[in-house]
Amino acid sequence: MLTYLYEWIENIAFYMVIITVAMQMIPNDSYKKYIRFFTGLILIIMLAGPIMKIFGVEQELQEFYKSAEYQQKVKEIERATKYLEEFSGETE
Repeated sequence: MLTYLYEWIENIAFYMVIITVAMQMIPNDSYKKYIRFFTGLILIIMLAGPIMKIFGVEQELQEFYKSAEYQQKVKEIERATKYLEEFSGETE
């Protein structure tokens, strides 16, 4: 459990460093508010990881991804995507 906590803190620290560097490199200030918004959402998801693990949500999600219903929906999306690509003439 302690290694999980250490890795979690390490990931958040690395993420914050990368975001800080990226924010300093953006030349136009008008994009910063959008980037801050999306990076904030990602940070919230990263912070929620241990909470999801404590309540068992993580395991439920893994079981859902393995379910036949989910796999069927993924196949439907892949077929629709392939159809739209063929329809628009973008297939190679």
